[in-house]
Amino acid sequence: MLEFLKPLPNAKKVAAEKIGPEYKKRQLGVLVATCFSYIGYYVIRLIFTTEQVPLMKAYGFTLGQVGFILSTFGIGYGVSKLFMGALADKSNTKRFLALGLYLSCFFNLLVGFTSNYYVILFLMLFIAVTQSMGAPACQRQISLWYSKKHRGTAFAIWASAHNAGAFLCVASVQLATFLFSGSLIAVFTTASVISAVIATLMLLINTDRPESAGLPNIADYSGYSEVDEHGKLTNQELTNKSFREIFVQDILLNKVVWAVTLTSMSIYVIRYGVMSWIPSYLPTKGFTVEWAKWFIGIFELSAVPGVILMGMLSDFIQGRRSLVCLICSLGMVACLITYFTSNNHLIITIMLFILGSLIYAPLALVGLMVNEAVPNYAVGLSTGFMGFFQYVFGETMATALIGNLVDKFGWSAESITIYAASALAIILLVYLVFKERQILKMEFKVNK
Repeated sequence: MLEFLKPLPNAKKVAAEKIGPEYKKRQLGVLVATCFSYIGYYVIRLIFTTEQVPLMKAYGFTLGQVGFILSTFGIGYGVSKLFMGALADKSNTKRFLALGLYLSCFFNLLVGFTSNYYVILFLMLFIAVTQSMGAPACQRQISLWYSKKHRGTAFAIWASAHNAGAFLCVASVQLATFLFSGSLIAVFTTASVISAVIATLMLLINTDRPESAGLPNIADYSGYSEVDEHGKLTNQELTNKSFREIFVQDILLNKVVWAVTLTSMSIYVIRYGVMSWIPSYLPTKGFTVEWAKWFIGIFELSAVPGVILMGMLSDFIQGRRSLVCLICSLGMVACLITYFTSNNHLIITIMLFILGSLIYAPLALVGLMVNEAVPNYAVGLSTGFMGFFQYVFGETMATALIGNLVDKFGWSAESITIYAASALAIILLVYLVFKERQILKMEFKVNK
């Protein structure tokens, strides 16, 4: 591993009377750094998607070619996330997070200076790999710096950063288009410069692990120890275990990880099954094509307050993440039925507004649940493992599978597929509610 990415050794311990103020200051720095860094990641991730129409006009790309580039990115991102998650666990996480964003900016910049389809395809694959460094690093840092009592709120705030990133991406495109008369080079350059500045500023305020700053780990600081499904403590941050040992022992043989991962995959089918087809589905209900596009923004932005509130609620009820997810999922099914069966424009609009929160809140919380199901030295790998299933299977089923089914059987095929994914998610969440209760009982005994 590069010397730059090696974890820093434990620093000289901070004086006891200074631990509290120092911890709070660094916790805030970590939360701000992970949120804004991930906003920067999303600016780069969405710039090609946002500019696909100008690219087709300028370079003569077909819709099929653009679709192939986007699918290549999705698969590359899902596969890479598994390995980058494992690498994040072994790295100086704050440097790992910044490096991924710097590299994404560099490859994105190169995209703006070429019109060759195959070169762009190749560069997008590199962007997918570097983009996969973001989420595992962010989730690992939140797990290391926030206790279970407050982690739901912190994680939900971070999870909503992708919505802000989508907005900033569009804003950067509009800014570059206004200042440079629609130059594609300027659009890609502006996005890369904005994200590189974010990476630099966040690197300055971020901190790797508490021990690297001379502080106690979060279990000792909070006085709350967490356990896995077998009752073993999960507060160990670094380990000499090999990748294979961690992957087999802490991931593949962990029933909770599998249940949470498959739940997440199911909700990804719902998320992309609704969002991806809004521009095509709503016109069948009488909406104009122009208005239908705006409803993607409604669906995305409406999720922000709901995600944060659900994260706070999961903290308030002492870490019952799966219970909150189950309640959201039941409400989500009711909204989906109304969305697919109603022809009233106002009701459909309200349903999309509510669905944003009811879909994204469980997505955020299952991301936290999979991290809490493993030791701290495997948080990044658990994120990557779940991400692999989300993108390689969940997103693919929501786009390619639903698209083909709709072609053959009509829009009823979309609703049936989404109902099936909802049913699977609810069954798994019922199992997780009982499993989570057992784990919390074990933690109560440990912390009594």
